[in-house]
Amino acid sequence: MISIVTPVYNEEDNIVFFYDAVTQVMKNTSYDYELLFVNDGSRDKTEMLINQLAQKDSHVRALTFARNFGHQIAITCGMDMACGDAVITMDGDMQHPPELIPVLLEKWREGFDIVQTVRTATEDAGFIKRMTSSGYYAFINSISKTPIVPGGSDFRLMDKKAIQVFRRFREHSRFIRGIVGGMGFKQTTIEFEAPKRHAGVSKFSMKKMLHFAMDGVITNSTIPLHLAFYIGILA
Repeated sequence: MISIVTPVYNEEDNIVFFYDAVTQVMKNTSYDYELLFVNDGSRDKTEMLINQLAQKDSHVRALTFARNFGHQIAITCGMDMACGDAVITMDGDMQHPPELIPVLLEKWREGFDIVQTVRTATEDAGFIKRMTSSGYYAFINSISKTPIVPGGSDFRLMDKKAIQVFRRFREHSRFIRGIVGGMGFKQTTIEFEAPKRHAGVSKFSMKKMLHFAMDGVITNSTIPLHLAFYIGILA
């Protein structure tokens, strides 16, 4: 069985469209599957919609947080609860194209334990966002011994044995791309161009993005700790 884990936060305009797209793709494969929605404390109709889908379709499971804990924690929760022989994590706004799922599965059948997707471009990304993203990956890879693929996303497939190892990482402030990059296992990448969101706007505010970027630096390198120590000595 294949588990598809999808964190959602105020995505009432995307839920049903995403469900229909994933269902159509999976029906054309030979795999049994579960679609696990993790509602990250949404304040719109997201919870109602995923519960309705779970009631009408036995392939759907719906989990809801009591409050908003953040994208990385929602993904982690879904991976903890997933029952599949392989787990695919992907966002529900259609910027992670469901039509790539069979490609991920094909690489898994070839023997890869982790199949990481890499964005070559995003249709609605501006020049500044592209430049800051490129600069961030260059910076974090220069200070970290853990390889992080530039343009890597949280759209990936992980074999069950890789998931079991991932579950041992329990820190709260987490950068999943860094954790996965440093786990080892047989890994490969697939490139894709991210389309525009199907509906709505990104819930990743500048503040959340900065926190996410800082978590990536702090959790993947000891250099910030060393700098803080030496600055403290000098002070």
